[in-house]
Amino acid sequence: MRKSIKILWVVFGSGVALFLLLLLLINLRLIGHMPSLEELENPRTALASEVIAEDGTIMGKFYQVDRSNIEYKDISQNVINALLATEDRSFYDHSGIDPKGTAAIPFYLLVGKKRGSSTITQQLALNLQADVEGKARSRNMLVRAFQKLSEWVIAIKLERNFTKKEIITLYLNTVTFGDNVYGIENGARTFFSKDPSRLSVEEAAMLVGLLKGSTVFNPRRNPQNALNRRNTVIENMVETGYITKAEGEAAKSRPIALRYNKIDHNKGLAPYFREVLRAEMKEWCKNHKKADGTEYNLYRDGLKIYTTINPRMQLYAEEAVAKHLKDLQKSFYQQSNIKTGSVWTKREDAKKDLVKFMKESDRYKTMMEDEVPEEDIIKSFNTPTKMKVFAWRSFTDPEQNEIDTVMTPMDSIKYSRAVLQTGFMAMDPESGEVKAWVGGPDFRYFKNDHVFKTRRQVGSTFKPFLYCFALMNGFSPNTMLPNEPVTIGNWTVSRNSEGSVGGSISMAGALAKSLNLVSVYLIKQFGAQAFANFANSKIGFESNKIDPYPSISLGVSELSLFDMMRAYTMFPARGVITKPVYITRIEDRNGNILETNVPEKREVISETDAYTMVKMMEGVTTSGGTGARLRFRYNIPGEIGGKTGTTNDNTDGWFIGYTPQLLAGAWVGCENNYLRFASTALGQGANTGLPIWALFMQKVYADKTLGIDPSSTFPVPANMRNDLYFNYESNVQPGAEAEDVGNGAASDYETIDVRDYGEPAEPTKDTPKEKEPVKKDEKKKDETTTPGTGPKAVMPPKPKNNQ
Repeated sequence: MRKSIKILWVVFGSGVALFLLLLLLINLRLIGHMPSLEELENPRTALASEVIAEDGTIMGKFYQVDRSNIEYKDISQNVINALLATEDRSFYDHSGIDPKGTAAIPFYLLVGKKRGSSTITQQLALNLQADVEGKARSRNMLVRAFQKLSEWVIAIKLERNFTKKEIITLYLNTVTFGDNVYGIENGARTFFSKDPSRLSVEEAAMLVGLLKGSTVFNPRRNPQNALNRRNTVIENMVETGYITKAEGEAAKSRPIALRYNKIDHNKGLAPYFREVLRAEMKEWCKNHKKADGTEYNLYRDGLKIYTTINPRMQLYAEEAVAKHLKDLQKSFYQQSNIKTGSVWTKREDAKKDLVKFMKESDRYKTMMEDEVPEEDIIKSFNTPTKMKVFAWRSFTDPEQNEIDTVMTPMDSIKYSRAVLQTGFMAMDPESGEVKAWVGGPDFRYFKNDHVFKTRRQVGSTFKPFLYCFALMNGFSPNTMLPNEPVTIGNWTVSRNSEGSVGGSISMAGALAKSLNLVSVYLIKQFGAQAFANFANSKIGFESNKIDPYPSISLGVSELSLFDMMRAYTMFPARGVITKPVYITRIEDRNGNILETNVPEKREVISETDAYTMVKMMEGVTTSGGTGARLRFRYNIPGEIGGKTGTTNDNTDGWFIGYTPQLLAGAWVGCENNYLRFASTALGQGANTGLPIWALFMQKVYADKTLGIDPSSTFPVPANMRNDLYFNYESNVQPGAEAEDVGNGAASDYETIDVRDYGEPAEPTKDTPKEKEPVKKDEKKKDETTTPGTGPKAVMPPKPKNNQ
């Protein structure tokens, strides 16, 4: 008997010794992986990188695991009470391990039953260990037992090195609420659209209830289970004295009032901007290393990307786009060739594109992977089926902008290609800070960004650069210019796009009315090469090189809206071009600043010339100018300079305008050039791009918190004794209405041979001789004409009776 007892003591003692030895070896990090104290203090959990707006609000995230960290002071006491009442009532009494629960573990492990004995500290230890090792809780009994030992060691370390508040905070930052949502901050924002500091008793109870099973107690998938579990947590809070019985009954009587708002990259504020930002940040991560020498990971390292986007301006921009395009799209769909689909049957390029679009679709690629015969694929594309398609239904709620319908996949391609696209951007011309960015109608359906990525013919929005070049070469706003046919080589422009010809007009009046004859006349005076050199070297367009063809005077160059906005800053910013900036700084997860950005500025013209151009471009937005509807239709007050633009056959519509405090630009068109308005009245920039600008500015001016003042004025340069007075009178023949339509006949600018003009390109069969680049030593000035005389940019004083 004594021998048996002795054997039992030896076995028990050996077991205890082995147990203690294992704990020692784990603690010394000789077996398994034991997180260091540094890893526990700064856990390397996968954190989402956050895109932060100008006012500090989170616009979006880049993540694999949607997790954000928060401080104890920002957590509602209701959450902490619910957590302690349900998960660990003795939290403030133990040192990381619950002795009673721990003693029962061997028995429950042997019989294969679950035992909820882990303290909050132990659960945190498991979460941190899983994050460090990248492994989840094991199902293997032996491995699980080893993990349990590691948890104990880590839990004890946590209790020795952290306060109870810090442990609770770490725990609530690591737990999951399902739906790939980690951390109490994301849980509160996702399920209730509020900060965690504002969670009520019942809201806190529901979130804590999810910790037991994020799927089975998910309020969206299993609402009754979620309700029952929430009420159990509330009862726990009553039992532990955190709330009274009456408060508990009141909380239980309330329904679960979800305001589910999962941050989705396809939705939310400024999705096109965030996608451009994502691409830029991925490149940034490749070129920047952490202290350990590895690259930053945009999806795991919890970067904080502070941007210049103003949420209110962004919202106004998105609403302006939606409100205008909702109406404009109706008119476009009623157009005969769009409504009947004849555009897809009468044009060979459209026919070829339709096949291309079909083969690029996910449906086609999937069927090809499944080895479906081509004949059957084509048949399926012409068979009606149920689907969702984009459709403008609301300009305040993008979620409503889709409909359920039945159509053939081929018809859905035609339908979507005919959706009008847009690009809109607003920025501070002085600081370069981008305030709003809309790259298209709906990011869920149309991924192409039309602010930064695409290049389109800019039409007459390019003319201000030509007129500015004229100022620099001795012309003045009051110089009278001929509105007559112009010939350069074999190329003749015989009339303006709206049909007028004859007479003369001041340079300021010609810009206001956007007369093509005058623009061609001006470039003839300097030569296309000289003007192209100015555009390339001085202004420095980045999205495309300006080729030295005479037709650049009519805006045939293809440029991005972003690039045009950068160039336009030189007018309101007193001759200084400011590159748009949209990232102010980048921080790591601990708040250390990794990079700060300052705008790149470059003086390209004199302050006097810039101010003169501003005053000339104000003529565009006044009576008789191509943008006059800003005043009589939209009632926009104040000093506004700008320019409309419409390319051939109404393919592209533009408006770029500015006040002393804000510069904004809009482009409207379709992805394909053959999808366009047949009517100039509908397709001109004054009817497509300008209304977006106007609707946006109406909201901006009405919101006094933005500080954009309609009474602000452009500062007069110190070296100008008198303000400018322009003579807009002309003897141009009737018919020169203020319509900015087109940039010449298609044959005037459809050139194929575009090269780096170190040497002039040879003409091709598609490049008539008159469209050859002007050689460097060739002068295209018409010797019979005389540039404007008198001191450059000095105007006669304004008459007293007009002051």
